[in-house]
Amino acid sequence: QAQLVESGGGLVQPGGSLRLSCAASASNVDYYAIAWFRQAPGKEREGVSCINSRGDITIYADSAKGRFTISRSRDNAKNTVLLQMNTLKPEDTGIYYCAAALAAKASCTIATAAWYDDWGRGTQVTVSS
Repeated sequence: QAQLVESGGGLVQPGGSLRLSCAASASNVDYYAIAWFRQAPGKEREGVSCINSRGDITIYADSAKGRFTISRSRDNAKNTVLLQMNTLKPEDTGIYYCAAALAAKASCTIATAAWYDDWGRGTQVTVSS
């Protein structure tokens, strides 16, 4: 089981940037596909981006293409997955969750949350002037 903890959310003005981090406690997190989902008030949860276990396949929602970048960081003792978000818009506001698929995943998906086994508690992102 991968215990996931998100961080990096906050309040930012339109056009600003945030970098979200998903830290996984499991030592073998390298074998997990990781995704970011978000949920805005009154809306359904939607997939934003994902990265496969090797880190050589990334997928983005159309709304995130060209503005968001997902990557794996192995600088710290805990492996983390980062979501760099640039040129933020008010419609990016929501709670951002990271999710892990426990079995070794050659690919990933943002089409369905059911593909993922473990979820973090989320971090709030608010884009407002």
